[in-house]
Amino acid sequence: MLLAKERKTLGAILLDTTVVGDRNSPALYAAKELRYYLDRMTAASFAIEADDGSKPGIRLTEVRNDLGTDGFTIDTEGDRIVITGGVRGVIYGAYEFLETLGCRFFTHNCEKIPTKPELEIPCLHEKKIPMVEYREHNYADVTQNARFSVKCRFNGASHRIPAHMGGYMPYAWFVHTFERMVPTSVYGETHPEYFSLVDGKRVTTGGGRTQLCLTNPEVLEICINSVREALKQRPDARLISISQNDWMGNCQCDACRAMDEKEGSPSGTLLNFVNAIAERLEPEFPDVIFDTLAYQYTRPVPKTVRARKNVCVRLCSIESCFSHPFETCDDESRCVKHPDGTVTNFITDLRNWGKICNRMYIWDYTTCFSHYPTPHPNWRVLQPNVQSMVKNNVKGIFEQACGASRGNVDFNELRLYMISKLLWDPYCDIEAHKREFMEYFYGAAAEPLMEYLDLLCDTVEKENIHVGFNDQPLHRFLHEDMLDKYDALFDRAVAAVAGDPLRLWRVEKNRLSIRWIRLKRKAMLQNIYDPEEINQFFSDWRAYNLSRIDEWCNLETTHRALLDGLWRGTEYWEHWTSEEPEIF
Repeated sequence: MLLAKERKTLGAILLDTTVVGDRNSPALYAAKELRYYLDRMTAASFAIEADDGSKPGIRLTEVRNDLGTDGFTIDTEGDRIVITGGVRGVIYGAYEFLETLGCRFFTHNCEKIPTKPELEIPCLHEKKIPMVEYREHNYADVTQNARFSVKCRFNGASHRIPAHMGGYMPYAWFVHTFERMVPTSVYGETHPEYFSLVDGKRVTTGGGRTQLCLTNPEVLEICINSVREALKQRPDARLISISQNDWMGNCQCDACRAMDEKEGSPSGTLLNFVNAIAERLEPEFPDVIFDTLAYQYTRPVPKTVRARKNVCVRLCSIESCFSHPFETCDDESRCVKHPDGTVTNFITDLRNWGKICNRMYIWDYTTCFSHYPTPHPNWRVLQPNVQSMVKNNVKGIFEQACGASRGNVDFNELRLYMISKLLWDPYCDIEAHKREFMEYFYGAAAEPLMEYLDLLCDTVEKENIHVGFNDQPLHRFLHEDMLDKYDALFDRAVAAVAGDPLRLWRVEKNRLSIRWIRLKRKAMLQNIYDPEEINQFFSDWRAYNLSRIDEWCNLETTHRALLDGLWRGTEYWEHWTSEEPEIF
């Protein structure tokens, strides 16, 4: 099928008559995106027209059927390509069609659009429904660029995608919500019994640095009312999180302890509490999913309590090693302890939750949060880990990454691209996607840079180095002799693109990872402080318009910590959540 030739279109982009003028229609948005990219490819000017049934071209139809919200079909029907999909699926189908023609959407400002003055369309018959219903990643490139987020097919709450672009899955509240439900500022002094008993004392101060007594019936009633009011204020919300604060301190009162021991895990006490709220509020909010966490001390499954049909359990991998796949990692130090003293590893918990959950989501980790620039050797575990998730009944995945407001280094653009492909299709050819990205984004520097990424992974695999989400740069793969090898590969990359200013800029940006590790290790391990080297690093960091190096500190605090011989700026504070505002 020929769609354009010699700057002339041989078909139009076709919509239902009622959609052509509807600015809120996702199908119209999909049509406009198709028009823009087809125009770029052909230098022809495609029209968006109402379909009268007789015109050739590309027909876009939004439907509500077995495709769900995100699924789509693409079919050749005579002199037409028909793209049919759900409210987001019709848009995803349009992007899939463009990718079939050779378009690639690597970052929000780096796209590969082929020039095809004679645009021949192959015969297409595709149907795609994602295995993962909820797909989220928090790198700045997508959270701050909704259009790119849609191209990546993310639909989580952090992306705030407008309705005409397909929308997203909105939360009324998102994780660590006990403090919102029963504020210590309101109840701490008057009702200490509402809060967790830890080492014989009720912990009632510190904002989110406490937990609730989940067997107290008054706490349950307060929480039901709090959740009800939150849902009334967010009638669009599909989910609301009823989940522990980000603090290790579950209640040890007699009633809570007894239930924890009976269920073999504090998750039983928590899930029983969440079930009660979900059951009470279901008649008022029949379409809402009540979400909770299986996180740290609640990670292991309970013996008998099961999630209600309208409850979702979000399992968190925070203790895990991220340099080896969940299924093969042998690091026993990362297990979680049960009340009876036995331990369990993450893959066991994942499998166990998968057996008892109708809906399970995952919170996974994809960077080093204490030192964002640190080379994070997880390139070979991303796909097997996502595959392990979907094999065990996981329906939603959040891959938490560097949350710095202006992005970061350590090849995060590549990691984002790979994650977007994996969350859409866990069984895709991820190596082909990786190579396509590297060859276009880094040009002639791609080969030595891929050797660098391989060397990182080869080293942690060969030496069985286990890497967490928050480690200091002390691992063997970050020792000085390894940094020398990495720098040599970056030297080759720089030489390869010496005449290509854009790609040279990208290469040197990622070399900031190696420069930061050298600075930090010199200061902390050798007491070496070179004022010129330190000043130049921070000058260059700012020149690349980058902000945080540490998840919880602004750049000035991280700089001061380096000079004071501290691993992190959070060491200045009583608790890591006492963060300073990011001022630049």
